[in-house]
Amino acid sequence: MLEIRNLVKVYPGPVAALQGISLDIPGGMFGLLGPNGAGKTTFMRILASALEPTSGTVHLDGVDVLKDPAALRASLGYLPQDFGFLPHLTGEGMLEYLLKLKGVAAPRGLKALAAELLERVNLAHAARRKVKDYSGGMRQRLGIAQAIAGDPKLIIVDEPTAGLDPEERLRFYRILAELSQDRTVLLSTHIVEDVAVLCRRFAVIRGGKLVALTSPREARAGLEGRVFEGDVAPEQLEELRRTRRVTHSVLVEGRNRVRVFEPRGEALPGFEPVAATLEDAYFLLMRDDDAVTASAA
Repeated sequence: MLEIRNLVKVYPGPVAALQGISLDIPGGMFGLLGPNGAGKTTFMRILASALEPTSGTVHLDGVDVLKDPAALRASLGYLPQDFGFLPHLTGEGMLEYLLKLKGVAAPRGLKALAAELLERVNLAHAARRKVKDYSGGMRQRLGIAQAIAGDPKLIIVDEPTAGLDPEERLRFYRILAELSQDRTVLLSTHIVEDVAVLCRRFAVIRGGKLVALTSPREARAGLEGRVFEGDVAPEQLEELRRTRRVTHSVLVEGRNRVRVFEPRGEALPGFEPVAATLEDAYFLLMRDDDAVTASAA
């Protein structure tokens, strides 16, 4: 169990990146969802002991990891948002180098351990290819390979699917789901699909504050019967945004299809009821919608 209490981080300026975050994160996959600039990376870096908070506490299985970061690092796998690779090295060479830096125990040698990890993330076929020739998804899988070395109890991944094509994203989902079976995996993302596919529970952060703690099912259920969809002329869309809670608008066959949240469940003329989605709930939370925040808490 990861227990976070009243976590605050203030940068010079002052800029309050985190404003009193408190969370209990159990075993399995847990999501942290929010837009870019919400404070997610600051939060992840503090949990990974790469950044000191201004105040607050973090305990992993009862151990105060802010006071004893060495205890955390022995149980941690971390894949930051911007992971630096040496492009001239091969995949196996890069991984061996990282394992050496991390001081991971390798009774059968670093080469054997690197081969085992590459096999686990489906990169054995590209072990001798240079990292500069890897796709974005392959680099992310290489990053996960170093993160799981040493069989950590806690794995932290920050925006791991950003920029991946659909096939690579699906492959990465499967790896993360497998890893979460016997440990805690904390996934930070601004992509709603990541949470919908992977996480039984997740928190939403906005402006450095926790605005919801819920599950995909609960978030959708809180909006059922109150989301409607209809065609809107382009010249009417801005007015609708000013007067109604629009979750999002997309072009379908050249038409503006707009989804609207109506708290009383009364459809607008020309609109029809539709099943609520996690994206509906998320976009409403980003609008500082008090009714949605209360239903998601």
